[in-house]
Amino acid sequence: MSEPFLAEIRLTAFGFPPRGWAQCNGQLLPINQNQALFSLLGTVYGGDGRVTFALPDLRGRVPVHEGAGLTLGQVGGEEAHTLTVGELPAHTHPVRAAAASDRTAPGQGRWAVTDAPHYGPTPQAVMADGLVGPTGGSQPHENMPPYAALQAVIALVGIFPSRD
Repeated sequence: MSEPFLAEIRLTAFGFPPRGWAQCNGQLLPINQNQALFSLLGTVYGGDGRVTFALPDLRGRVPVHEGAGLTLGQVGGEEAHTLTVGELPAHTHPVRAAAASDRTAPGQGRWAVTDAPHYGPTPQAVMADGLVGPTGGSQPHENMPPYAALQAVIALVGIFPSRD
């Protein structure tokens, strides 16, 4: 295998970084011992820029090419998300009711009406309490596409990349 570029990132199927590489886990490195690498990464991924700088942290993240509104080092997204009412599109749940229907089970596709509160944008009858109500448990749901976990490593030594 050819010598890597300094700061090159590769995926491996084994659980440790090879010699001359480090895991992309956001660790801080001393600038005075990694000046060439610092000259490429700067503080894009963290560190104070005087004594330390950070390696990219790809744990639980999918790399995305910068551009189209994304800047180098930017992170976003979430592994799990709890929807709020404000994130749902506006919609209705119309219910058909008729006075001749059974009060406890639908008859001819219609529910019974009673002296309960009105329901709907323009109610024409009153409906039994509890026929329509909020649902859900406000629990987060997984927000990740199918994945295969590998180890991301970054070259600590290698060829310094030129721009041409």
